[in-house]
Amino acid sequence: MSPDVARTPLHAFHLRHGGRMVPFAGYAMPVQYPAGLLKEHLHTRSGAGLFDVSHMGQIRLTPRSGDVDDAARALETLLPIDVLGLTPGRQRYGLLLDASGGIRDDLMVAHCGDSLFLVVNAANKVADEAYLRAHLSDVCTVTVLARALVALQGPGAEAALARLAPEVVGMRFMDVRMLGLVGASAFVTRSGYTGEDGFEISVPEDRAEALAEALLADTTVLPIGLGARDSLRLEAGLCLHGNDIDPGTDPVEAGLSWAIPKVRRRGGARAGGFPGAARILDALESGPARRRVGLRPEGPTPVRAGAPLFADETGDAIGQVTSGGFGPSLQAPIAMGYLPAALGAPGTRVFAEVRGKRLPLVVSGLPFVPAGFKRA
Repeated sequence: MSPDVARTPLHAFHLRHGGRMVPFAGYAMPVQYPAGLLKEHLHTRSGAGLFDVSHMGQIRLTPRSGDVDDAARALETLLPIDVLGLTPGRQRYGLLLDASGGIRDDLMVAHCGDSLFLVVNAANKVADEAYLRAHLSDVCTVTVLARALVALQGPGAEAALARLAPEVVGMRFMDVRMLGLVGASAFVTRSGYTGEDGFEISVPEDRAEALAEALLADTTVLPIGLGARDSLRLEAGLCLHGNDIDPGTDPVEAGLSWAIPKVRRRGGARAGGFPGAARILDALESGPARRRVGLRPEGPTPVRAGAPLFADETGDAIGQVTSGGFGPSLQAPIAMGYLPAALGAPGTRVFAEVRGKRLPLVVSGLPFVPAGFKRA
């Protein structure tokens, strides 16, 4: 690997546990461990999987006025979500938009009482920081936090983490808490990127290994690499920025309209006011020209990102696969991609070109695997 590739605070942990390291988003990351992708994936669905996500960006927005509502109002000029209505101890999914309404990044926004805490994608974190500073510095202090971040995901995640912090049992999906873990102050959210119940835990970098080893001491927990992380999120129908969403994609065609609440839509108390609002609000009312859809190949051959999509076996391309692979929980190939809205209904038959052949697929609803979040 190039010497320019950065290391997370858990690099030695990965090597010690047999992680096969690859470059990803500028970091050396484990693609899998000795158990292998298939076992790692299925174990996360049945037990608990431990992921290193320290490569992602952690950013704090502190209002200069001391009133966190000022930070919320400022952030709403960049995101089409209800930040002002976010209460202390809760977080929301958000979309950082460019001037045309394209998705610069997707992120999580948490209300910490006196500030807002953002988790952004690794590949975009430098650009996101610059964008936030350029637009929010008059109102907020923008601080990049040097902390480790791990995700504990799966139906066994609560029990495994409760051994170290019993308070997590009282948390529900999208709750956030400051807790004591392995002698450190940890910022814990009940969320994740697998479709399973679970947590993301931010700790000081020098406590990351202690936390990871303490969690791994539970026999229900296995370390999980990037390979299974990708297949898990695909089964959950979750977008990968740079593949399924990007600046050329707006939230409505991406199937993310649920993230735009009534208060930010036409007729709402704080309608619009975010980049690309006219385009997005029009699409919410009239419907998008294309849609992100689930796809189930009829045969055993996986269809990968980049494969063109066709309405029939002879015509021109009408769309493209953006994510695809094998779904271990389903024992079948699955994919996501964009199709004209008229062809986006579940059950519609389309074709993908793979190695010069057009293979049939059926449009499917999303997610492929139902979510297991703890909502109550």
